[in-house]
Amino acid sequence: MLRYLPFLLVLALWIYAFIDCLNTPEEKVRGLPKVVWVIIILLFGEVLVGPIAWLAAGKVRHAPANGSTPSEWHRNHRVQYVAPDDNPEFLKSLKEENRNDEALLKDWEADLRRREEELRRRERGEDGAN
Repeated sequence: MLRYLPFLLVLALWIYAFIDCLNTPEEKVRGLPKVVWVIIILLFGEVLVGPIAWLAAGKVRHAPANGSTPSEWHRNHRVQYVAPDDNPEFLKSLKEENRNDEALLKDWEADLRRREEELRRRERGEDGAN
Protein backbone atom coordinates (compact mmCIF):
# COMPACT_ATOMS: atom_id res chain seq x y z
CA MET A 1 0.00 0.00 0.00
CA LEU A 2 2.82 2.44 0.77
CA ARG A 3 4.26 2.00 -2.69
CA TYR A 4 1.10 3.62 -4.11
CA LEU A 5 1.31 6.63 -1.80
CA PRO A 6 3.63 8.75 -4.01
CA PHE A 7 1.40 8.07 -7.02
CA LEU A 8 -1.71 9.06 -5.03
CA LEU A 9 -0.07 12.27 -3.80
CA VAL A 10 0.94 13.23 -7.35
CA LEU A 11 -2.58 12.45 -8.55
CA ALA A 12 -4.13 14.52 -5.76
CA LEU A 13 -1.91 17.52 -6.57
CA TRP A 14 -2.66 17.12 -10.25
CA ILE A 15 -6.43 17.07 -9.65
CA TYR A 16 -6.27 19.98 -7.20
CA ALA A 17 -4.29 22.17 -9.62
CA PHE A 18 -6.62 21.26 -12.50
CA ILE A 19 -9.80 22.10 -10.57
CA ASP A 20 -8.23 25.24 -9.10
CA CYS A 21 -7.29 26.41 -12.59
CA LEU A 22 -10.78 25.74 -13.94
CA ASN A 23 -12.44 27.60 -11.05
CA THR A 24 -10.14 30.62 -11.21
CA PRO A 25 -11.66 33.62 -13.02
CA GLU A 26 -9.84 34.62 -16.21
CA GLU A 27 -8.80 37.99 -14.77
CA LYS A 28 -6.93 36.30 -11.91
CA VAL A 29 -4.83 34.10 -14.20
CA ARG A 30 -1.38 35.51 -14.87
CA GLY A 31 1.28 34.85 -17.43
CA LEU A 32 -0.62 32.75 -19.94
CA PRO A 33 -4.24 32.35 -20.99
CA LYS A 34 -6.31 30.03 -18.85
CA VAL A 35 -6.66 27.44 -21.62
CA VAL A 36 -2.87 27.20 -21.92
CA TRP A 37 -2.55 26.67 -18.16
CA VAL A 38 -5.10 23.85 -18.32
CA ILE A 39 -3.14 22.18 -21.11
CA ILE A 40 0.15 22.59 -19.21
CA ILE A 41 -1.38 21.07 -16.07
CA LEU A 42 -2.79 18.14 -18.02
CA LEU A 43 0.30 17.47 -20.13
CA PHE A 44 2.92 17.88 -17.41
CA GLY A 45 0.90 16.66 -14.43
CA GLU A 46 2.61 13.30 -14.06
CA VAL A 47 5.99 14.90 -13.48
CA LEU A 48 4.46 17.65 -11.27
CA VAL A 49 5.83 20.43 -13.48
CA GLY A 50 2.40 21.60 -14.63
CA PRO A 51 0.63 21.66 -11.24
CA ILE A 52 3.59 23.24 -9.44
CA ALA A 53 3.97 25.87 -12.18
CA TRP A 54 0.27 26.70 -11.86
CA LEU A 55 0.41 26.98 -8.09
CA ALA A 56 3.63 29.03 -8.14
CA ALA A 57 3.12 31.32 -11.11
CA GLY A 58 -0.27 30.88 -12.72
CA LYS A 59 -2.65 32.44 -10.24
CA VAL A 60 -2.68 35.90 -8.73
CA ARG A 61 -2.43 35.51 -4.96
CA HIS A 62 -3.53 38.36 -2.74
CA ALA A 63 -2.54 39.12 0.83
CA PRO A 64 -5.35 38.93 3.38
CA ALA A 65 -7.73 41.88 3.27
CA ASN A 66 -6.84 43.31 6.67
CA GLY A 67 -3.14 42.53 6.33
CA SER A 68 -3.01 39.69 8.81
CA THR A 69 -3.15 35.96 8.49
CA PRO A 70 -5.89 34.04 10.28
CA SER A 71 -3.49 32.87 12.98
CA GLU A 72 -2.38 36.46 13.64
CA TRP A 73 -5.99 37.55 13.87
CA HIS A 74 -6.76 34.81 16.40
CA ARG A 75 -3.72 35.73 18.47
CA ASN A 76 -4.89 39.35 18.65
CA HIS A 77 -8.58 38.62 19.27
CA ARG A 78 -8.65 36.39 22.30
CA VAL A 79 -12.04 35.78 23.81
CA GLN A 80 -12.29 36.02 27.56
CA TYR A 81 -14.48 33.18 28.73
CA VAL A 82 -16.47 33.56 31.91
CA ALA A 83 -17.66 30.67 34.02
CA PRO A 84 -21.46 30.28 33.84
CA ASP A 85 -21.95 31.03 37.54
CA ASP A 86 -20.02 34.32 37.11
CA ASN A 87 -21.84 35.39 33.97
CA PRO A 88 -24.74 37.72 34.84
CA GLU A 89 -26.46 37.20 31.47
CA PHE A 90 -26.44 33.43 31.96
CA LEU A 91 -27.81 33.75 35.51
CA LYS A 92 -30.52 36.11 34.24
CA SER A 93 -31.48 33.60 31.54
CA LEU A 94 -31.74 30.87 34.20
CA LYS A 95 -34.10 33.03 36.26
CA GLU A 96 -36.26 33.68 33.20
CA GLU A 97 -36.36 29.96 32.40
CA ASN A 98 -37.35 29.18 35.99
CA ARG A 99 -40.19 31.73 35.83
CA ASN A 100 -41.40 30.27 32.54
CA ASP A 101 -41.20 26.72 33.90
CA GLU A 102 -43.09 27.68 37.07
CA ALA A 103 -45.82 29.39 35.02
CA LEU A 104 -46.11 26.32 32.81
CA LEU A 105 -46.29 24.05 35.86
CA LYS A 106 -49.05 26.19 37.38
CA ASP A 107 -51.00 26.00 34.11
CA TRP A 108 -50.63 22.20 34.06
CA GLU A 109 -51.72 21.90 37.70
CA ALA A 110 -54.77 24.09 37.05
CA ASP A 111 -55.64 22.01 33.99
CA LEU A 112 -55.22 18.80 36.00
CA ARG A 113 -57.48 20.11 38.81
CA ARG A 114 -60.08 21.13 36.23
CA ARG A 115 -60.04 17.68 34.61
CA GLU A 116 -60.19 15.89 37.97
CA GLU A 117 -63.17 18.02 38.99
CA GLU A 118 -64.84 17.27 35.66
CA LEU A 119 -64.30 13.52 36.19
CA ARG A 120 -65.75 13.72 39.72
CA ARG A 121 -68.85 15.50 38.39
CA ARG A 122 -69.34 12.86 35.70
CA GLU A 123 -68.97 10.03 38.24
CA ARG A 124 -71.49 11.66 40.57
CA GLY A 125 -73.87 12.27 37.69
CA GLU A 126 -73.63 8.66 36.46
CA ASP A 127 -73.90 7.20 39.98
CA GLY A 128 -76.95 9.39 40.70
CA ALA A 129 -78.63 8.32 37.45
CA ASN A 130 -78.36 4.60 38.26
